[in-house]
Amino acid sequence: MKLINEKAKFNYELGERIETGIVLTGSEVKSVKLGQIDMTPAHVRAQSSVHGGQSELWVVGLHIYPYKHADNTNYDPTRSRKLLLHQREILELLGKMRTGRLMLVPTAMYTKEGKIKLEIALARGKRKYEKREVIKKRDLAREM
Repeated sequence: MKLINEKAKFNYELGERIETGIVLTGSEVKSVKLGQIDMTPAHVRAQSSVHGGQSELWVVGLHIYPYKHADNTNYDPTRSRKLLLHQREILELLGKMRTGRLMLVPTAMYTKEGKIKLEIALARGKRKYEKREVIKKRDLAREM
C-alpha cells in the first residue's frame, strides 16, 4: 500500500526526501491501510516541545477519514499528528529550511515492515508560470 501526493509534485519543486514515522490511533491506522486519506492540503510545522525546549515536527492538515467500524464520536480527522524523527535530524531539516527558504510537505504514505511511514520532502513553492509550463509540456506530450 503506497499513497502518493500528486498535488505536491505539481505545486512544489521537491528536493531531499525523508522517511518518518507518524503517531496514529488504532482506527486511523486501519483507515490509512484502506487508503482513506487526503494529503493535498497537508504541510509540516515545527514546534518546540514543552519539556526541555526540544523541537518537534507536526503534520498539519492531513485528513484521515474516520474508520467506519470504529466509535468516531470525538474524532477530529484533520488533527495535528506528531512525526517521529531523531532530534539531530529535526535540527538538520530546520537548518536547511531556514537557509534555503524551503518548507516540508508530505509526498507519500506507505507501510513498511508493518509500520506506517510518511515520506516528507524539502520543497520550494512553484510560481504560477512554472505550473503553466508543466501543463503545456504535459498537453504537448499527450498530443504527440
